Amino acid sequence: MPNTAIQATGLVKWFGEGEARTMALREVSLEAQFGEMVYIVGPSGSGKTTLLSVLSGILRPNEGKVLVEGADIWRLSPDQLADFRLGKIGFVFQDYHLFPRLTTAENVAIPLILKRKNWEEAIHEAEKYLDIVGLKSRAGLAPVKLSGGEQQRVAIARAIAAQPDILILDEPTASLDGDTGHAILSFVHKNILNKDRCILVVTHDDRIYEFATRILNMEDGRLNGLQERPV
Repeated sequence: MPNTAIQATGLVKWFGEGEARTMALREVSLEAQFGEMVYIVGPSGSGKTTLLSVLSGILRPNEGKVLVEGADIWRLSPDQLADFRLGKIGFVFQDYHLFPRLTTAENVAIPLILKRKNWEEAIHEAEKYLDIVGLKSRAGLAPVKLSGGEQQRVAIARAIAAQPDILILDEPTASLDGDTGHAILSFVHKNILNKDRCILVVTHDDRIYEFATRILNMEDGRLNGLQERPV
């Protein structure tokens, strides 16, 4: 496996046309390596979530290139891009996006079923991932029965169930109290990050900066600074 997980060059993204055009990304370039936990920080509206969406194959840029493990993802066919997202990227959304009518285990099993595992096998494997995040005993419960921190851990279990090389967390502590948010990122840093995985985190929460390998500062659609975390 190459050491560079993501290499983005000259990313430009706008929304709308003419006088209504809004620039979200302005010539953004970055690299992220396997074994890193890279934070992207900045004020609301600075383009952080748009950048994550472009890097993960969700939102096509107007200009620029994204290489993931050396492959130019925006040259892939729609089917190839869907397979890429399923196999390479795990995405943990700010609001968890758990299905309320499914059990915890069934929520975690979704990417496994999409990878064509049979139902019983997917549920059994989902329970293993719930065990990793300390929630195997909650496998049969609906998400509404869980605390916010537990729901976040379920979302992480679902994101890693397909064994992605790249894990993306969008404001992972936004809906959590300080202690719970700190515990979640500490868990991710200790148990999910490894030499074969790259983790990207968008956050406003400076209380969790200690877990970052690097911090990229974003403002007005540009990456305008780089801070190495002291070790």
